[in-house]
Amino acid sequence: MARQNKFWKALLYLTNNEESSRHEQYFDIIFLVINTIALIAGIYLFIAQNAPEWIPVLVIEYTWAFDNMRNNRS
Repeated sequence: MARQNKFWKALLYLTNNEESSRHEQYFDIIFLVINTIALIAGIYLFIAQNAPEWIPVLVIEYTWAFDNMRNNRS
């Protein structure tokens, strides 16, 4: 149980959600997970298709989305 609690706190930290957050914590965590899966799958596909020059574009898009999620707080 303590291990799961540490994992949950880490996800809340990554998505910039504090206990008093007015934002949807579950949405932010799902957004993070889906984007991370898309990043990993995209890198795999670019390597498999012998087009690794597009990996930096994918990483830039991922970091932009992650930064946007963390900083769009009202």
